Amino acid sequence: MKLHFSIIIPVYNRPYEIDELLHSLTLQTCQKYFEVVIVEDGSTDACKTIIEKYKDTLNINYFFKENSGAGKSRNYGMQQATGNYFIILDSDVLLPKHYLQEVENSLTAYFTDAFGGADAAHDSFTSLQKAINYSMTSVLTTGGIRGKKQSIGKFQPRSFNMGLSKEAFEKTNGFSEMKYGEDIDLTFRLWENAFETQFVEKAFVYHKRRSTLSQFYRQTFNFGTARPILNKKYPKTAKITYWFPSLFVIGLDVALILSIFWNWIFLIPFLIYFGFVFIDAALQNKNIKVALLSVITTYIQFLGYGLGFLKSMFKL
Repeated sequence: MKLHFSIIIPVYNRPYEIDELLHSLTLQTCQKYFEVVIVEDGSTDACKTIIEKYKDTLNINYFFKENSGAGKSRNYGMQQATGNYFIILDSDVLLPKHYLQEVENSLTAYFTDAFGGADAAHDSFTSLQKAINYSMTSVLTTGGIRGKKQSIGKFQPRSFNMGLSKEAFEKTNGFSEMKYGEDIDLTFRLWENAFETQFVEKAFVYHKRRSTLSQFYRQTFNFGTARPILNKKYPKTAKITYWFPSLFVIGLDVALILSIFWNWIFLIPFLIYFGFVFIDAALQNKNIKVALLSVITTYIQFLGYGLGFLKSMFKL
C-alpha cells in the first residue's frame, strides 16, 4: 500500500502552539509528500494569520467550524483530507525531525490500520512540564503506557499522537461523541472491526502541556471519569489495574488518619513509593526541582484519576 499522509490537527484558541508545531513540520527529514489539515474548532483567538506564514513551505488546508470538541473536529478534518492515512496530533506537541520518517519506516515494515506513539519532554520545557510528563509516562506511575516502553497487551493509541487509515476511519466513523476517553473508545471499535494497532516507539512527540497543577488535576479527573464508562461499554476490556489510583488515594487517606491517631508506621509504604518516584525522576531529568515536582504531580495524578473514577463508578 502506497502511503499518502494527511496530518490532522484540531485547534482551539492556541495559535502560538500551532506556530511551533508547524515549524517542527518544516524541519522533517522525511522527503515524502504530506498535507496538513488544520481544523479551527470555533476559536475566538484564531490561528489563520499563523497559517499564512507556512503557505509557501507546507501544503496546508485550513477549516473553521463551530465549536464541537476535539473528537468531532478530528473527524471533520479526516473527511476533508485527501490522503489515505491520517496522522492525528494535538496542537500542543512538537515533532522531532525524524518523526514522519519513523512512521513511514514502521508502516512500510509492518502495516497496521492504526498506530500510536509516545510522548516525551524536550530540554526546553519548564520544570513543571517535565514533571507532568514524568507522571504521565513513567513505569512507576502509569506502567509506561504513554512513555518509551510498550504497554502490556495490545496497544491503545492516544489522540495526541496516533495514526488511522482512511479505510479504518470509514469503517468505524472515527471518534465518538465522548468528551473524554474518545481515543480509547475508537481503539476498542477498531479491534471489534478486526483492525490492528501498533506502538511505534521511535515516533514520539514532545508534548508541551501548558498546564497548571489545578488544570492537571481536572484533566486527570476527567480521564478517571471516562474509564468506568468505557468498562461498561466494553466489559471485556475492564482490568483490576484501573482501580489502583482510587485504592492508592483511599489507602493514603487511611494511613494518614492512622498515623495521626495511632502510629506513623502506616505511612512508610507511601513514603517509600514517593521516594522511588523522586529518585527515578531525578535520574531521568538530572534535576532536583523536577524530581520534587514529580512527587507532587504524581500525587495529583492519582488523586484526580482516582476520585474521577470513583465518582463515575457511583454514578453508573
